Amino acid sequence: MPVFSITGDVDPFLHVSLAKGEKIYCESNAMVMMETNLELKGKMTGGIGAALMRTFANGESFFQQHIEAMRGDGDCLLSPTLPGAMRVLEVGAQQYMISDGAFVAASAGVELKVRTQSLGNALFAQSGGFFITETAGSGQLAVSGFGAMSILEVTPGKDVVIDNSHVVCWDNRLQYEISMTTGSSGGFLGNLINSQTSGEGVVLKFSGTGKIIVCSRNRAAFLAWTQSKPA
Repeated sequence: MPVFSITGDVDPFLHVSLAKGEKIYCESNAMVMMETNLELKGKMTGGIGAALMRTFANGESFFQQHIEAMRGDGDCLLSPTLPGAMRVLEVGAQQYMISDGAFVAASAGVELKVRTQSLGNALFAQSGGFFITETAGSGQLAVSGFGAMSILEVTPGKDVVIDNSHVVCWDNRLQYEISMTTGSSGGFLGNLINSQTSGEGVVLKFSGTGKIIVCSRNRAAFLAWTQSKPA
């Protein structure tokens, strides 16, 4: 099985070692360097239907990069689009839900499936709208977050509320719901006003048992800040 590891302290690379015959796939333009034993091709992962779903529902690339060790063992370096940290997760016994833009790469045994979520979650979500990405199969998965990343543990009786823009991925065993406020009452209008005045926007409430990976930076807020500055 390909070996994933993170190398570098600031804006690190994903280093992947492949034995002859092994292959991985990654987000478009993620490849930085590969040894000559490896071969890169652009492919529609999961067929045209799955590729269209990922593109229109989740904003992922229609064609992904597939890297295979055709002529012998080889290494490659990959990098996410946005600056920030990465994590390598083991998929198999545990599966994950992935926010838009967080996927970097996966071994060939990991499948990214697009499934629907509830109407209430879809109306306020920025992670797929009516659709969200979930892993299946087994292998290694690399995800990235804008800025630093941290793992939060959720246990029964200790629910957590997280700003939607800071969520990278989470255990699919966790229950989650999306709202516009951290409050528990106040009605739709009250929640909307509180959301605007608190600056929190959309939040996700998680319960159950499992882990959540969060990042320190908000992509939308950072982009809005850069656009507000004079040239």
